[in-house]
Amino acid sequence: MTDLAVHAPDLNRRLDAIDRKILTVLQQDASLSVAEIGDRVGLSSTPCWKRIQRLEADGVILRRVALVDQNKIGLGITVFVSVESADHSEAWLQKFAEAVSAMPEVMEFYRMAGDVDYMLRVVAADMQSYDVFYKRLIGAVPLKNVTSRFAMEKIKSVTSLPVPAN
Repeated sequence: MTDLAVHAPDLNRRLDAIDRKILTVLQQDASLSVAEIGDRVGLSSTPCWKRIQRLEADGVILRRVALVDQNKIGLGITVFVSVESADHSEAWLQKFAEAVSAMPEVMEFYRMAGDVDYMLRVVAADMQSYDVFYKRLIGAVPLKNVTSRFAMEKIKSVTSLPVPAN
């Protein structure tokens, strides 16, 4: 078992209803003051702040960020890239993971089960910019197959996780 799998049940027991409310509020608007968050979850500022600090220290809250509209900063293309590899060695994976993780166009990067080995969500300004990225990707390590799927329309995109009630 991984460390995450071992610690997840303990962490879930420590998250009470108020912690879950705090997580829901913060995912909707992390710019709220501690007093505003406390009002929304039924706490005064000090106990609310202590809970937020504990959630951060426990790694439940990873970071607080601003979400940016990709189109308004000139990143008009979203591409889902599936990758198949003929090499499944640890050394190959490490080199591939390091190379892909260093590419700023890659927004998400997953190792998959099924007919595709890896899936990437990539953003680029235009087709020419994506082609430059693609050439860097296929030059990074030997790959068996790379398939690009271009998103035509974003129908739903959320960053808030559905915080379980229990």
